[in-house]
Amino acid sequence: MPTLRDAPLARAFDHAARSYDALVRTNPGYHAHLRRSARRLGLRGGGRGLRVLDLGCGTGASTAALLSAVPQAQVTAVDASAGMLERAAAKDWAGDVTFVHSPAERLADAGVTGPFDAVFAAYLFRNTADPDLILSAVRGVLAPGGRLAVHDYTLSGKHRHRALWSAVCAGLLPVTTALGDGALYQHLWRSVIEFDTADRFAGRMADAGFTGVRVLPLPGWQTGITHTVVGHVPDEELRG
Repeated sequence: MPTLRDAPLARAFDHAARSYDALVRTNPGYHAHLRRSARRLGLRGGGRGLRVLDLGCGTGASTAALLSAVPQAQVTAVDASAGMLERAAAKDWAGDVTFVHSPAERLADAGVTGPFDAVFAAYLFRNTADPDLILSAVRGVLAPGGRLAVHDYTLSGKHRHRALWSAVCAGLLPVTTALGDGALYQHLWRSVIEFDTADRFAGRMADAGFTGVRVLPLPGWQTGITHTVVGHVPDEELRG
């Protein structure tokens, strides 16, 4: 089964929004990793006076992680799936959060134009048809010196990490297929296998003009499977 893209993928997420949210809610490690990646943006002062874009917010787990790191920031949370976004927006949010329905490549059409001080993108890039186009769009909405943290399943390139990821996904498939969401979880499995390694994605970020790019591992069984890749836009005086 091929990986899904664009409208078919958004529809699959729409259909799976309830079960996806339930799976995420019962996985404390998932949230702990997101919070760690959000902190790796390195934003100070609780985010006071800062604008942060949560790109690919899903049902709001990444939004919650951002607010735990920068509770005083103004957060714009964007997702291409109306079903996922509806569940996110229905939750009780203590911070300053605005939810916007838009594909990542059409932010301006939805009125999301920046400048943002930081962008947090969790589980997004391997689900896009053109990661380089999205990186360019992200760079375009970031202020000079703005920061990007990408949190995703980006394998190390070692066979054991690929095998472990496949074993975990194979264990989930009977449950998700019974719920009618097998196509989506087949996609999630294959999208990770087919996407960049962590180092390759770091190279993409550097090619897109981000500086100080670093690959940071996450702990536990996902070491070598899930990473945070961070970088920033050069300061204005360095742009020339």
